[in-house]
Amino acid sequence: MEPKTLAAVPDDELLHRLAELLRRSRRVESEIVEHMAEVDGRRLFAREASPSMFAYCTDVLHLSEAEAYLRITVARASRKHPMLLRFLGDGRLHVTGMALLAPHLTAENRDALLARAVNKSKREIEELVAEIAPQPDIPGRMKRLPQRIELQQPASPFAGDGGQPADFGKARGLEWPTTQAIDRSVAGRLRVAGGPNAAGGPQLRPDGVAPAAVGIVSQGVTARPPTVEALAPGRYRVQFTASTALRDKLERLRALLQPTVPDADLATVIELAVAEKLERLEARRFAQSSRPRKQLSDTDTTPHSRHVPAAIRRAVRERDGRQCGFVSKGGRRCSEGDRLEYHHRHSFGLGGDHSPKNVVLLCRTHNAWLAEQDYGRSAIARHRSAMQATKPSTAVADAPSPHRRRRTVMVTDA
Repeated sequence: MEPKTLAAVPDDELLHRLAELLRRSRRVESEIVEHMAEVDGRRLFAREASPSMFAYCTDVLHLSEAEAYLRITVARASRKHPMLLRFLGDGRLHVTGMALLAPHLTAENRDALLARAVNKSKREIEELVAEIAPQPDIPGRMKRLPQRIELQQPASPFAGDGGQPADFGKARGLEWPTTQAIDRSVAGRLRVAGGPNAAGGPQLRPDGVAPAAVGIVSQGVTARPPTVEALAPGRYRVQFTASTALRDKLERLRALLQPTVPDADLATVIELAVAEKLERLEARRFAQSSRPRKQLSDTDTTPHSRHVPAAIRRAVRERDGRQCGFVSKGGRRCSEGDRLEYHHRHSFGLGGDHSPKNVVLLCRTHNAWLAEQDYGRSAIARHRSAMQATKPSTAVADAPSPHRRRRTVMVTDA
């Protein structure tokens, strides 16, 4: 259906259509995985001049590497556990979650394990996997990373293999690896027997990241995003890249903690620092205090100004459980627990007061959406434009110092 046609569809009907399309897509997804399992079992990919099922999916069916990895993993698991196709077809489990569970499914545990994974997100399933297959804690450590070498391509000429400039790097004494060389190198490092590429295709990492995203050149260090990985129940592996300044601050903080916490490891140092900062920010945002000046019974809730009294903010935050209080018509409550704002059920601009019954915690999305219901979308748009116009411009950050060193910090925390 064309976008112009959809613009005239009422809200309720649009949501119904989307839900129905999703149900149909799940049924089709289940059939695709079932067919892939049969093609893989018969090894029909060889007839199509493909050395592996993975190569057939990426080169012939033109799936992305991640799509191919996930579907092949689930397809092979479905041959041992046919109920996976039913869970996929009715939407109880998604392909990513099944791929995470597949290595741990047995005839004895599959019913209970799949029941626990129903309607869970990827992160929740990762925590479930960490519970049934816990990994040992990793030691907290800081290590210096090598300097990253930035290889920049000149604008022209492009005449080499894989579309790379033929003469690039000669003046620098560097050799630009061809696309084919990169593919062979990455595939060789990541190939694992028994994986989706058992017949010879490139093996993806367990998280479904394609080999092409693992590295671009053989020189230097490829930047990776911060990661949080569940190791065992209540235990996580946290990894990020830090500056020399942060490393020095952590060392100074650890030294200052020695008299009171002599055995403080890196995880303990970070936890104590985060806890103190969190306490200060929550005190400012939600008026949290161990010794409040006023109780709820002593607080004036008449709307003299937009400022919500501290006692009201504390009471509302406690009542709403530090979670967005928006509830849909079907009874589903928003699960957002970050970026919460105080919202007046009966709008302050229309005479609403600050009583706890009239104030609720909402996430930014629902606070803005309800404001549009109260004042109109055009009025809110004008207000946002005015606020944006008065916002001070952000200064350009200084270029990184040549003395700055990148470091990786890894911690485990309960």
